[in-house]
Amino acid sequence: MAQTITPTSVEYMLDRNDFIVSKTDLKGNLTYCNKSFLDTSQFGEIELIGQPHNIIRHPDMPKAVFHLLWSTLKKGDEFFGVVKNICLDGGFYWVMANITPSFDTNGKVIGYFSVRRQPSKEMVTVFSSLYKEMLQAESNKNTKQAIENSTKILTDFIQEQGVSYNEYIISLTK
Repeated sequence: MAQTITPTSVEYMLDRNDFIVSKTDLKGNLTYCNKSFLDTSQFGEIELIGQPHNIIRHPDMPKAVFHLLWSTLKKGDEFFGVVKNICLDGGFYWVMANITPSFDTNGKVIGYFSVRRQPSKEMVTVFSSLYKEMLQAESNKNTKQAIENSTKILTDFIQEQGVSYNEYIISLTK
């Protein structure tokens, strides 16, 4: 599916009780989406299964966040993050994502499992501002350098908080 979605300023809010669930293979291609995922993203199941999960990536999301996500998952660790996703109609919604590796009975990673829920207002405020700064750093033509610059902004911000990245994310859920 190679379709371009034009972002709009329409924001959709998850309900406090909504849990968006998906599973992917090792390459990040969707293998399962729950009803909440389908309803929120406005895609049909047939449009999503087999597609890269980044089909819902909003252009306001810095590449460095996904670089951190994948490096965390490849270590076998779980990732927490605040993510802005795009809907089929161009609208958007924010989530607090928890992504974990899925293991087979021998302990081998066979895919990834993600549960997303409504983020706190504080999370959206903090990260929308931080992501704007990171995106500015990523506007450099040299992609590797741009992601390094963007990652440094995120790393410096987290270091200022005095806790790990995951600890900071979790602290904002309280």
